[in-house]
Amino acid sequence: MKRFGLTGALVVLMAMFSLLSFCPPAEAARPVVIDSYIVKDLGCSRVFMAKDTSRIIRPASLTKILTCVIALESGKLEQEVRIPAEATWVERTKAGFRPGDRIRLIDLVKASMVSSSNDAAFAIAIHLSGSVPAFVKAMNYRARMIGMKSSTFTNPAGFDTGRYRGNYSTAEDLLALTEYAIRNPMFNEIAGLESIVVRDHHSGKYFLLRTHNKLLGRYPYAVGIKTGFTRSAGKCLIARARKDDRDMLLVMLNARGDRWSMAEDMFEKAFAAPGPSLKRYAEAAGTESDRGRWTDAGRVE
Repeated sequence: MKRFGLTGALVVLMAMFSLLSFCPPAEAARPVVIDSYIVKDLGCSRVFMAKDTSRIIRPASLTKILTCVIALESGKLEQEVRIPAEATWVERTKAGFRPGDRIRLIDLVKASMVSSSNDAAFAIAIHLSGSVPAFVKAMNYRARMIGMKSSTFTNPAGFDTGRYRGNYSTAEDLLALTEYAIRNPMFNEIAGLESIVVRDHHSGKYFLLRTHNKLLGRYPYAVGIKTGFTRSAGKCLIARARKDDRDMLLVMLNARGDRWSMAEDMFEKAFAAPGPSLKRYAEAAGTESDRGRWTDAGRVE
């Protein structure tokens, strides 16, 4: 009996080993899928990697870069903004401001960029233009002046469904916007912050807000800029990295997978390149093209 039991156990173990040897590859080995991207060396103004850069895509909270550019150029950064009720009705992500709170405009810019606060973005719009529709007109005018030829904005935060449907841009337009924005030293300082403290000058209350940009905490060469997400837009990112004497800017739209690992990989490939050359990430890293599907949105990050 003992001999039979041992033999049976060996048969079972061999069968299990056989099954394990045919397990599918790990998830990490699956091909990376990004709808649209571009990586540019700012030092020599050459593109290293690109895919579908003129494709119309929803940019989610990357929209806030334009909102903040307009605010930074307003000359009103030290003004205290009385938070309107309308700004507090928006969907998350929010800082949690309440109607009547008094927040400096510069702090609303920081909240919009660092923690992607939708209430801050709407408060900026209403304060500077009197209403969201009026600010949207200013956004679209400013976008054209910057050179964004294929973008249309419907709100200051990046919502893209319901009454805000039609909020679109492209990787090449967002690259042009970001290249314009980084000419401003204050924008660069804000874009690299990992957390901020904002004071309500009415009640004395403080808000501690943290960045969604995990690249800042895990990639030593990252210097920031902006994340974005809606269910419709997917995972979006505009990131900047400096290594040695190289300065790279990346725009990534609708990434399926770990956008932080993708961004690191793309930056490292660009930094490792011996010189300027146009290269598709699809060819360099086995990226597949997949248009995906737009769905109804929920939160905006």
